[in-house]
Amino acid sequence: MKTAFVSTVLFALACLAGTGAWAERADRGKPMNIESDNLRHDDLNQVSVFTGRVVMTKGTIVIRGERLDVRQDAEGYQYGVVTAAAGQRAFYRQKRDGGEEYIEGEGETIEYDGRVDNVKFIKRGELRRYRGTALADQVTGDIIVYDNVTDVFTVDGLKAPKNVAAQPSGNRVRAMLSPRGPAADEAATTPAETTPALPALRPSKSMDGGKP
Repeated sequence: MKTAFVSTVLFALACLAGTGAWAERADRGKPMNIESDNLRHDDLNQVSVFTGRVVMTKGTIVIRGERLDVRQDAEGYQYGVVTAAAGQRAFYRQKRDGGEEYIEGEGETIEYDGRVDNVKFIKRGELRRYRGTALADQVTGDIIVYDNVTDVFTVDGLKAPKNVAAQPSGNRVRAMLSPRGPAADEAATTPAETTPALPALRPSKSMDGGKP
């Protein structure tokens, strides 16, 4: 499938609903488990700051980065902001219900909102969906917002500053989406087209191609 190029994209992944694959619903109510080199906790304001090789798990969710700011509101909803080390990107992964499907994403900053159950990938954002170990879908953009409840994600391209010409493709969203349903099954079972073999080339012994 050809790569699609668009400036701003809204993808509704109805195909995932058709296969019964949703983000793990139980993850939202699971506790956060966090490992890091350092921790600063403010119990009064329910804010914790983890720094240094941070790894957070919440059910099937795994997040990695250099710094994680976590807070909890009065109703018990949790919020997290993960920041990557300079020049790197933070990482997010979550299993989906209904099979061996996973969502992975990266960005210089990742924001998790427990109340609305969505994830935002900011700066050099990338979102991937895997079926087992096979890459099925992939999008890149400046900001990606993934909604775990509706399985919808939005992608925005990088907005060039005023009076600065946009790059030919560097500021645009890129997406690769695999077919679903009968089209996907047919593609998986149809043998790849083969090109007939060409006769081998042989060197000529004369300038005129070896004519007598």
